[in-house]
Amino acid sequence: MKNVYSVGQVNRYVKNMFTQDYFLQKVYVKGEVSNCKYHTSGHIYFSLKDETGTLSCVMFAGQRRGLAFRMKDGDKVVVGGSVDVYERDGRYQLYAKEITLEGAGALYERFLALKQELEDMGMFAQEYKQPIPRFIKRLGVVTAPTGAAVQDIRNISYRRNPYLQIILYPALVQGEGAARSIVRGIEMLDEAGVDVIIVGRGGGSIEDLWAFNEEEVARAIFNCSTPVISAVGHETDFTIADFVADLRAPTPSAAAELAVDDYRSIVEAAGSYGERLHRAMWGRIDLLRSRLGQYEVKMQYLSPENRLREKRQYLAELEDSIRGSMERAVSESRHRLSLYLERFGGLSPLRKLNQGFSYVADEQGRTVTSVAQVEHGDVLHISVTDGTIKTKVSSIRKEGRSNV
Repeated sequence: MKNVYSVGQVNRYVKNMFTQDYFLQKVYVKGEVSNCKYHTSGHIYFSLKDETGTLSCVMFAGQRRGLAFRMKDGDKVVVGGSVDVYERDGRYQLYAKEITLEGAGALYERFLALKQELEDMGMFAQEYKQPIPRFIKRLGVVTAPTGAAVQDIRNISYRRNPYLQIILYPALVQGEGAARSIVRGIEMLDEAGVDVIIVGRGGGSIEDLWAFNEEEVARAIFNCSTPVISAVGHETDFTIADFVADLRAPTPSAAAELAVDDYRSIVEAAGSYGERLHRAMWGRIDLLRSRLGQYEVKMQYLSPENRLREKRQYLAELEDSIRGSMERAVSESRHRLSLYLERFGGLSPLRKLNQGFSYVADEQGRTVTSVAQVEHGDVLHISVTDGTIKTKVSSIRKEGRSNV
């Protein structure tokens, strides 16, 4: 009886065969790129072809760091990875982990080795990155004196700030002696005291950009006390200088925009700040004037002069009240006095004297009111209306009794 298997079983069996083949787990394949598509997920789907056939390939987003350039149809590349079966479709494909341009494989290996070494030494660490100052007066540029890179930097920098001073060190950026020339340019501009240094050049192959992958250039950038912006090649080009620099710009033009602040925006911002300050100042002055007016009203209400005036008025009223009270009291006292005078007038000895009565006193001034108080021969003083009569007692007579 024949054995019958499902499609999935056959695909799984073939996949296991591929998995167990050590040769297919790490293989390098060279060929021409075709049907290259960058998916929105980050994966890259493409094919490798030569005159004998075609091989389907995929590089997942997590492996993209193994690609140092933007791949396109027609590129001659060397792809490293593993060959495996995609069970659902029953077809095999190369799962790429690293891709280099053909002929640049050895250089790329050197690039990765140096990058790993410098990274292990901490030269890419974020804590060593210097901040790029916002407002600069002097810009240093290390690049070739001719070419699009220096022109782009100059045009954009002067457009953003026409008062900027640019100091160019004309360096070799390609070929023999390029690395030493770049190092010398960084050192000289650092000694010149510029605010920021841009190190870069236009795009090219890995061979063209290799001077920026040299260790001496990386160390010169790392040891530079002036902030350094790396602007090597195009946006997809990465060099060792990009990793060690304080800031990486995708292009020389972008480096100029990052290094040089827009003078017009500064002037506009300053004008805006001035207007805001002016409005705030006048608003504050108006507020203080309003408060001052309130304080003036309050001071007028609480002024010592007003209070003194009120107290003076109050004292005048009290004075009038006291004077009136005193006058009333005096009038009442006078009235009572007149009553007392009238009352005592009837009892006054003088009035009695005026009515014909007299007042008799002995030698000692004692009032004599009874015949028993005197004796024969005593001297008496008799007070009448207009004087005093001195007399001597010659006889005494009691009422109802005979004389003695």
